[in-house]
Amino acid sequence: MKKELTIFDKPRNVRILLVCFYISLGVLLIADFFIDKHAAFGWEAYPDFFAAYGFISCVLLIYIAKLLRRLVKRSEDYYRDRQ
Repeated sequence: MKKELTIFDKPRNVRILLVCFYISLGVLLIADFFIDKHAAFGWEAYPDFFAAYGFISCVLLIYIAKLLRRLVKRSEDYYRDRQ
């Protein structure tokens, strides 16, 4: 039985989708400079504050997860020892 090809199986299509994604990301980042913000706090009014906040939060989450892994990591044969 022949496998059906999807849009993501061709590298050219993936490249086109990535270019479209990056262009839309750039347009949204530039548009943020021209949008009037109704900020509850002063720092929310800075241009691209939420983009930077989200990026920094994601990076911190990854590093915190790496640190937590050291605390809760078990050896590969953890369950094998109990039998």
